[in-house]
Amino acid sequence: MELAMAMMLGALAILTLGSIFSFKYRQFGFYAAIVALVIGLAACPGRSLYYGVFIFAIGIINLVSLNAIKSEIKGVDYGLVGLMALATMYIINTSDLAMVLAALVLVSVPTYILVMIREGGANVEVGIKYITFMVFATVLFLIGAIILAYTKSLPDAGLLYVLGYVMLVLGLSLEVGVAPLHEWVPDVFTSADPIPISIIASLAKIVPFIAALWILIYTANSLTASITIFTAVLAAISMFTGNIGALTSKEHARVLAYSTVANMGYVLTCIVVVPVVVVIEQGLVVIKPEFIYLALAGGLLLLFANAAGKIGFFNAIKGEGAYSPLMYMLAFSFIGVPPLMGFWGKLFILLSLVEVGYIWLVALLVINSAISIPYYVRLASELGIGWKANLTNFICLAVVVITLITVVPPDWFLRGMEVLAQTISIVI
Repeated sequence: MELAMAMMLGALAILTLGSIFSFKYRQFGFYAAIVALVIGLAACPGRSLYYGVFIFAIGIINLVSLNAIKSEIKGVDYGLVGLMALATMYIINTSDLAMVLAALVLVSVPTYILVMIREGGANVEVGIKYITFMVFATVLFLIGAIILAYTKSLPDAGLLYVLGYVMLVLGLSLEVGVAPLHEWVPDVFTSADPIPISIIASLAKIVPFIAALWILIYTANSLTASITIFTAVLAAISMFTGNIGALTSKEHARVLAYSTVANMGYVLTCIVVVPVVVVIEQGLVVIKPEFIYLALAGGLLLLFANAAGKIGFFNAIKGEGAYSPLMYMLAFSFIGVPPLMGFWGKLFILLSLVEVGYIWLVALLVINSAISIPYYVRLASELGIGWKANLTNFICLAVVVITLITVVPPDWFLRGMEVLAQTISIVI
């Protein structure tokens, strides 16, 4: 673990130097970010190697996509994306609360700058709106996490634990765009440049969920199972709000914004599963790992599928269309057509929900997946064009390859998550 930390610090040093020298040679920042990500991947232990590979691939594609926009901040944008990817790689391998919260901040803060990037000058108006919501979300999340950590030392947490839980989930919901705390999402997604939004809609969504899962697992108590209904209701609201909003929207970026709201609702159901498998044995709170790995694997695969799809579609918007078969492949992954990645993510989440008895939430997830079919097909149809040998199509091809990896059933990923779940199955 010390070696992994040293490697991560070395990668951060390379990113910093790359950002400094990129003011004169922009591509220096790009190559430095790639080297840093290679070091970060090498620091991922065996149980999280597949996770690290996915983050590495998403990070590299995001770095390449920045070449489609003439940034006003030279090569620093490469350093910011590299920092986000490194923090995302690291968080899966730590159980230290301080490091988990640090990773959350390291992923969130770079997006404050990225969201304002556009050709011809900074988009200050959208930046102010986005930063306002994100700062409030991060503060809510941090306060909720601190309260939950404090309740571990109390013999009877009671209402204080409930307060911390609610604040953490609300902070998470505001951070990633879960309805009804999603008001910033449609406006920001449609006003900002598609390239930085593709980064925010892909890479920036992973860490908040992992941080919330880790904190809720390590602070769980006898009250946890009874309060998960709050999270379940939020997830259901987000699914319907996102899918209905996408169905009724015409602008491509706005459709993708509401699609994000729906997808974040799907992933939020993983938060419902994890605390339910907390039981009391001989007066101690014990985490049972039987279903945690299913929820964790499903949530991560769905986040990876969401990342691949958002990168592809937003780059297609920027490039005024992409190769039609690639667009349909990404749409089918979002819908959940087997054996694409989106299907496996939803399947594992559904199985974990069945195991813990949330059948009504299973039914709502299936219904909402069906509701999403028309707008994803329409989006693919309207953005689909003939083949051109350009950056947009190569990026879309790369993300389609990611969604096709699960043509080989992802038992390999599930096994890795099962081992990881065993390491966090401890007596609290």
